[in-house]
Amino acid sequence: MTHTNHRVGDYLEEDYVLLIMPSQNINHEGSGPKLRRYLEMALENGAIKIGDARLGNEYHQGSVEKVLENMEDRAVVQAVFKDRKTLVNALKAYKEADLGMSVVVSGLFDHVGECCEEVGLEKHTINQSMGRWGNTKRLPPSKVLQINTMCGHGMVGVGLINEVIDDIKEGNCTIEEGAERLFSPCMCGIQNPHRAALILKDLTA
Repeated sequence: MTHTNHRVGDYLEEDYVLLIMPSQNINHEGSGPKLRRYLEMALENGAIKIGDARLGNEYHQGSVEKVLENMEDRAVVQAVFKDRKTLVNALKAYKEADLGMSVVVSGLFDHVGECCEEVGLEKHTINQSMGRWGNTKRLPPSKVLQINTMCGHGMVGVGLINEVIDDIKEGNCTIEEGAERLFSPCMCGIQNPHRAALILKDLTA
């Protein structure tokens, strides 16, 4: 999925995202319950965050339970994992359930390949980022960019990231609280607060 393709920097070995969706006019009708089950299985196997690209994450909808309850046909849903073990467990559950939706895994190329091999899944399509072109001097500092690029739609802005960094340094919030604040605007729910906390710790050391 291309909106997770531009993650850069440190701790990527603790950052994996699943995207699940039906195919329009093929199997989207009646797909809501299946998509809900995908997210339930993700949570059962260690996902730290989930989201719905149409209706939003737990902050947009009110709770994780609401994300599940409000699932619609044609939804595009996401789940975030912080390690390979839990990702592999979720993929095993998906393979066994065989619910017929498209599943995309985002993460370090070699790691994703090894996870799929362990589960016995063959890769269908591969997307890779070509990096950044143009006047890259205008980009924010590297560590800030690492947090910014975790929300592929750019909803976790550099201004908010800098505000959170200042609040942590001034003692107005903890690193974990700051990381959670940075997750909340990410509509799809693909921002990884576990990895964000690690980067914030480096930024505020």
